[in-house]
Amino acid sequence: MVNRELVAAIRTMLMERADPVRAAGAQAYMKSSILSLGVRVPEVRRCVVAAAAAFPFESSEQLRGTALVLWREAQWREEQYAAIDLTGLRLVARDPLMLPVYEEIIRTGAWWDFVDGVSQRTCGLLLAHPAMITPVLLEWSTDEDFWIRRAAITSQLKAKSATDTGLLRAAIEANLGDPEFFIRKAIGWALREFAKTNPAWVGDFVTEHAGQLSSLSRKEAVRHLKP
Repeated sequence: MVNRELVAAIRTMLMERADPVRAAGAQAYMKSSILSLGVRVPEVRRCVVAAAAAFPFESSEQLRGTALVLWREAQWREEQYAAIDLTGLRLVARDPLMLPVYEEIIRTGAWWDFVDGVSQRTCGLLLAHPAMITPVLLEWSTDEDFWIRRAAITSQLKAKSATDTGLLRAAIEANLGDPEFFIRKAIGWALREFAKTNPAWVGDFVTEHAGQLSSLSRKEAVRHLKP
């Protein structure tokens, strides 16, 4: 069951806002095979909100199906951004059945903007259903797909004081030896964000793993720590 009217409305609005000049720059920046329309991210979000208001969903199941169809049939990068924006609507904001949707986006999108685009969604699920989501994220932290592992590491960026430090530690420690740039960056990013809430914990972690953290991860991790 798919909300085809909403899908059509989003596509129409995105095409109406296409900017070929900006699209060329975005294409070069993203280094991606999927083409861009040149529509700014905030404008994509406004299109999604307007379409959802004009063609409301009948159920969370319909929203999930619609988001996946928009994602799978996308011809333009902005359509994929719109699919991710749909998953942020209140109807499914804390729905654990969204986790497979996020996993598909991460695995098939396989690029940092898509992976990071659903990280706060995963965080919301974790905070709402910790007993259910934590074991999944622990599995993700050792997955063969480094984008899934990146998602596990960055899954608590917005958790602040609600951060599960055991999960954060496990996800990072499982990936300390990975030379992949996007993993090392994710480790530093996760530690840097948590340092805003608990600098002592991050300081201790950095000291404890001084010989294992890459220079990139450490540089990011200590950015908000006092010398």
